[in-house]
Amino acid sequence: MEIILLLIIIALALAFTLNKHKIKGVLGESRVSNQLLGLPSEEYRIFNDVLIKTSKGSSQIDHVVVSVYGIFVIETKNYTGWIFGNEDSEYWTQTIYRRKTKFRNPIKQNWAHIYALREVLSEFKKATYHPIVVFAGTAELKNITATVPVIYASELLQTIYERKESPTLPIQEVNDIADKLNGINIHDNEEKRAHVRWAKKQAYEREQKEKSLICPKCGAELVVREGRYGRFYGCKNYPNCTHTSRYKT
Repeated sequence: MEIILLLIIIALALAFTLNKHKIKGVLGESRVSNQLLGLPSEEYRIFNDVLIKTSKGSSQIDHVVVSVYGIFVIETKNYTGWIFGNEDSEYWTQTIYRRKTKFRNPIKQNWAHIYALREVLSEFKKATYHPIVVFAGTAELKNITATVPVIYASELLQTIYERKESPTLPIQEVNDIADKLNGINIHDNEEKRAHVRWAKKQAYEREQKEKSLICPKCGAELVVREGRYGRFYGCKNYPNCTHTSRYKT
């Protein structure tokens, strides 16, 4: 009996270790979902964990809020430590004591989601899109340079309410957009798993190209450049291509 109990504990610990990033992500999205419940339902239509198909593949969006004030597209991160990032860079940095970890620029991730929504909602010409990046964990935003709001979860509702002075959509179009999203949102678990596999494959291929000093956007050479914060790799096709990545010594 003790051996069985020990095996169960080991299996649970292993499952948690393998899925801890996914669990953290779900917890962060849950915190933001709870915040969004504070929006009045007669003015705002809330969608969580949206998966849509586009001509370029699929796009999974943490949260979409549709209102007469526009469409709010929210990217959620559940991180600890200090966060450093620039709107134009490919990667941001998480620092925990002396350990630094890079992660994809969440602003660029969110713009990709907006492009996907614009494609599937192309008939709604008057719709304006408002990107927001929310850090829902205990991370401290230390040096963020961005025009897009990069905020803590506690600031989310106020950030959305700041747009209340400029309505852009009639309520009927809000309802039509909500109906369209309800119709195209994919709930099938196998489709969601397929999207995760596709996204991991895309990230791996991007990383391999960067390691080979090949621009993952246009295929040109990545060259060393000097910037305000030191050296970085930039695309040789600049300014036609603005891809950058962190310089490795």
